[in-house]
Amino acid sequence: MALSKEEREQFLAEPHIGALSVSNGENRGPLTVPIWYQYTPGGDLWFTTGRGSRKHQLIEASGFVSIMVERVEPTVRYVAVDGPVLRIEPGTDEQLVEMTKRYLPPESVDGYLELARREHGESVAVYVKTAHWLSADLGSV
Repeated sequence: MALSKEEREQFLAEPHIGALSVSNGENRGPLTVPIWYQYTPGGDLWFTTGRGSRKHQLIEASGFVSIMVERVEPTVRYVAVDGPVLRIEPGTDEQLVEMTKRYLPPESVDGYLELARREHGESVAVYVKTAHWLSADLGSV
């Protein structure tokens, strides 16, 4: 059964690991990778990635991405969105902190932030308009 607008937006706002897909060029399937993302109901979705990375280059070239999130308990549920990239900006430390706190337990935040600041290099923040939605709750299967 398809989710209502409110249900799908609330589900997407939860901290699921997303599967990001972006065109990978002619004669190739899309590049599909796991990603941390942020979304507030009614707003635009955003995530960060390494500046100059393959993912960053493909997103800039395509200008369009898809993201799918799912769960299997208590019921099988998913939400998929796709839409145009609205803008790409230099990533900030505030975004890194926000995303880390969203996805990791409090006792892991400081250690991860130290590692990310030391080893991940520069990032970009990618903002996406959630233009098209596909969702379902398949119940207990």
